[in-house]
Amino acid sequence: MIHYNSEESINISSDLATMEIPKLILSLAIPAIIAQMVNALYNVVDRIYISRIPEIGDMALTGVGVCFPILILISAFAQLVGVGGATLAAIEMGKKDIKKAEKMLGNGLTILLIISVVLTFFFQVVKYPVLMLFGASSSTISYGIEYLSTYLWGTLFVEITLGLNQFITCQGKSKIAMISILIGAGLNVVLDPLFIFALNMGVQGAATATIISQAVSAIWIIRFLLSNKSMINIHKKDLILRKEIVVAIMALGISSFIMSFTECVIHTVFNSGLQKYGGDYYVASMTIIQSIMQLVYIFSNGITQGVQPVISFNYGAKQVSRVRSAYRIGFISHITVAWVSCMVLMFFPHFFGSIFTNNEDILDIVTKMLPIYICGWGIFGIQSAVQCTFVGLGQAKISLFLACLRKILLLVPLALILPHYLGSLGIFIAEPVSDILAALTAGVIFKIRINSILEK
Repeated sequence: MIHYNSEESINISSDLATMEIPKLILSLAIPAIIAQMVNALYNVVDRIYISRIPEIGDMALTGVGVCFPILILISAFAQLVGVGGATLAAIEMGKKDIKKAEKMLGNGLTILLIISVVLTFFFQVVKYPVLMLFGASSSTISYGIEYLSTYLWGTLFVEITLGLNQFITCQGKSKIAMISILIGAGLNVVLDPLFIFALNMGVQGAATATIISQAVSAIWIIRFLLSNKSMINIHKKDLILRKEIVVAIMALGISSFIMSFTECVIHTVFNSGLQKYGGDYYVASMTIIQSIMQLVYIFSNGITQGVQPVISFNYGAKQVSRVRSAYRIGFISHITVAWVSCMVLMFFPHFFGSIFTNNEDILDIVTKMLPIYICGWGIFGIQSAVQCTFVGLGQAKISLFLACLRKILLLVPLALILPHYLGSLGIFIAEPVSDILAALTAGVIFKIRINSILEK
């Protein structure tokens, strides 16, 4: 296998060090946004097709919806390793230490393999009680079991695709990272109707299509990271776990993990609460709202993937002025996208809900509740920008606190308390209240800490 030596790698990464910051971020963010948009198709397309299955569509959609916390948890572990390892690798590349960056990659791959095996067999064993806990009912549990039983066998492919693709992005190769996602998601769009309708496999067909698609993406990513086109390569010697590297990856990636993992907790609290105070239609409406929010996250996550490698690389290279330029553009972009998304969804809730269902009862709930659910998102762009900056700077403790603040300290308690007084409405109100409080807190912390961090 041919791979780059240190000097060649440094020359290849010169764009991260020398290109004008706005142009650089744009070149990274646009492919990342496209990749995020296509990646969201995995779950969104599944749900659109499932909701159209004759006679059972609405109940099947609800059954698959209660699987969503587990899918989020699987993705959260990929974020734990991918964000933590790739950010550290970018910082080391900025320091011109390619060998250490490759150690981050190798250890990251080993961690992902171990996590995949554990998650697969754990959830295969406990899937029934877990799905009931997540809000399934006697009418919907069979669809959830059918979907999850198949999907779990593809956990390895999900972990590799979402985790290792970050190591491509951190090199500034966002177009390659985009192609990695496009290949799988495009295949999924083609295979879904084939397995669901043509082969009459229903929700099991949707899961099968996803597994095959993720497997193709995973193979593509591994091949790239083994090739001489990658600035950092996978080596057998780097697969051996080293305690200091594992701890460093986990410490920095934990904030991204918690942000994703707490989505699992939130979905559990939301679905169980809505099942109690509203019933299956309210659970279905939340599934649709959260599917719509995935489309919003596309732009936020894409901006983060465009800004964060620039911050990390130049922080490692001690180019403070470029770091400041990068996070300022990040702030403007995150806040603008948040406001635009907020306005669009508040004014056109029925249109977005109708993408997922024709059931007027469910659509009525979505139309009433989506504007309430989204109304705090405009200001939440501040937290997205702050979190992106602190993770890019390798600030594990601050990132961890901000990740815990919004969901664990604010959203979960509010979602448990407010329904006692407001019924199902309280669950939808909990979201904007936590968004606003978390964003304001993040902004204050950033103002206090950023100069001292960069001066070091």
